[in-house]
Amino acid sequence: MKRNYYYLVAGLQDITLDIHKLTFDQLSFRKELKNELHSSDYKLAELLFLPYDNKNLITLLTKSEKEFDERGLYSRDHLEENIKEPTEVPVYMKRFIVAFKTKEPIYPDMNPENELATLYYDEMLDNTKNDFLREWFAFDLNVNNIMLALNARKYKAPYENQIIGTNPVSEAIKKSHARDFGLGNELDYLEELTSISRKEDVRDREQAVDELKWKYLDDAVFFHYFTIERILAFIIKLGMIERWLKIDKDHSNTLFKKLLDELKASYKLPETFTEK
Repeated sequence: MKRNYYYLVAGLQDITLDIHKLTFDQLSFRKELKNELHSSDYKLAELLFLPYDNKNLITLLTKSEKEFDERGLYSRDHLEENIKEPTEVPVYMKRFIVAFKTKEPIYPDMNPENELATLYYDEMLDNTKNDFLREWFAFDLNVNNIMLALNARKYKAPYENQIIGTNPVSEAIKKSHARDFGLGNELDYLEELTSISRKEDVRDREQAVDELKWKYLDDAVFFHYFTIERILAFIIKLGMIERWLKIDKDHSNTLFKKLLDELKASYKLPETFTEK
């Protein structure tokens, strides 16, 4: 059953990728949604916040000094308790925690971040019932993997063990040496990504990728006027804007380095990757 959220959607801020100020962020929006959405729709929204929990889980397991991201669904105490005894976290997290603690990785050739991301995307693609959300996860995964591979090829860096997920596109990117990874007839956006990868400025590349994703979201919810799909797309867009606002706080000569670090973090490029 499709539910309509007329007042909620009508009250959403009109946003663009280059907006300079948000009236609320992802975290405050999620708190509002918990009170406004039907419970089953809110569970769909929660899936979009799990990547922050993934980062927090890695931070705790590796005893890193990275800042705990409050946008995640779970508190630090909750994750620490489940590291001891994984019972109240998603199944893919339970699998990862056990594998990490026993030092028996599920994907031995991957680093922990990529392994957890692979488990997350596999779970989302296999078990998400909402068509829009499942298709978004596939698109986002494919775009990120293709851009990683194209950039790595450009700088002659190995990337096979950096590709996330186990879907057919991921497998093709890992194995194919063809210019289009043998996917030219399957992905109508591959040529555009190839063109984007040729941009010399890393900021231009990143912005072009986000513009492609933004357009995908607009097209995907064009006929979803007041439904959960439009709200889910809005959550994703908020995350994209927040990332750029954080980057744009620094207009000094360190901006390039920050953007490159962001690129590495997003795509998990190997250590041998260097910008020329």
